[in-house]
Amino acid sequence: MDDQKKTLKYLESVEKLAEEILSDKREIIMLDQRRNENREALREVSKQQQTKCWLTVGSVLVKHDIKSAKELLEADQKQLNIDINKLRSDLKIKVNELRDLEMQPPVPGFMLVPMSQKESSAFASAGLFPS
Repeated sequence: MDDQKKTLKYLESVEKLAEEILSDKREIIMLDQRRNENREALREVSKQQQTKCWLTVGSVLVKHDIKSAKELLEADQKQLNIDINKLRSDLKIKVNELRDLEMQPPVPGFMLVPMSQKESSAFASAGLFPS
């Protein structure tokens, strides 16, 4: 009876973590679509020769100044980038946790991050690779 409870608890934890991973993936896709729509809107706003434009805020249309509309879109774009990057980094951790629960080794190279400009310039100055 005790083994059945342990097995059930194990299966619940695996399913819960897998569902969180799938939910995060769906959210990343949704945020990425919104980021692309924002990028398109920024491009259209920057082409405009007028001083006013129409924005949708929820289900309401609002006439707004081009400059402030562009600032709003850029701020939203930055926030979307932050949210997507946070979800992606959390997703890597959750995938590794799931693989641990399934007693599989972590995905090789999955947690790699690019070198910063400072690190790459230090390597270049040491002559380890060209800048």
